[in-house]
Amino acid sequence: MKRVLVLGGTQFFGKLLVEKLLNENIAVTIATRGQSKDPFGEKVERLIIDREDRASLIHAFSERNWDVVYDQSCLSPQEAKDAAEALKGKVKRYIFTSTMAVYEYGDKHVEEDFDPFSFHFQFKTRRDYPGYLGYQEAKRAAEAYLFQETDFDVVAVRFPLVIGKDDYTNRLKFHVDRVLNRKPIGIKFPDAKYSFILSDEAAKFLLHMGRDGYTGPINPGCKADISLRSFLGKIEEITGESADITSELTKENSSPYGMDGSWSINTDKVNHLGYQFTDLNEVLDELIQYFMRVKIN
Repeated sequence: MKRVLVLGGTQFFGKLLVEKLLNENIAVTIATRGQSKDPFGEKVERLIIDREDRASLIHAFSERNWDVVYDQSCLSPQEAKDAAEALKGKVKRYIFTSTMAVYEYGDKHVEEDFDPFSFHFQFKTRRDYPGYLGYQEAKRAAEAYLFQETDFDVVAVRFPLVIGKDDYTNRLKFHVDRVLNRKPIGIKFPDAKYSFILSDEAAKFLLHMGRDGYTGPINPGCKADISLRSFLGKIEEITGESADITSELTKENSSPYGMDGSWSINTDKVNHLGYQFTDLNEVLDELIQYFMRVKIN
């Protein structure tokens, strides 16, 4: 892997991926709308694209080729199709950033619980997929298109909830702040369980997938999962404050992790491939302590 194209790559673990690629002396091209600043300076080549404008991709990718493409920004099967057709004959391996949201609610989903090779889909745009259910269908359909209708070596990386000190969504920080401020946290199903992965380890895994010969769907992440009730219990133990859980949800108090059921993955396959991830308790303890210090300071 000497030349890489990253669709996206200027936010969160996409930015970490680009940093890791550069540290490996890999030539990196990032393709974005050009609206977000990045710290890479002249270390990367930049292309301007609009995922909703097929012509912009064809123009940007003309007379170029790469070994691997990392698709961090695809939000519809139409976008997957446009990118794949614009990259036909220009790239060998397609690493698609997918999500555990492709699974139905439930605990410890294995990769076989959603089969993109048999999933029937329609070509729609990102604007046709509102809300969580729309996001789920969009990622399912994008996976299905890539596996069913392209000649790339495709990997669909089904990430769980990505967390880290650099998480711009502040979803984990939300819970620490609410507990420290003794404000209620709205959760409908506090015993629902979730899986997580550190942002740095998500980026590191993507880097490895560019070199690995594996193809197909894969579930990376911490081996254990945790319920929101237990997660808040950790915050209570570390902060010394009590969490106020309420079933009366408002726009202000609703947990950004609060879903209508459990949402966790089984990581046996990725572990058998030789990839290991930091223990979830260690990850959460460190991040809770970090956001606690940020709040106090």
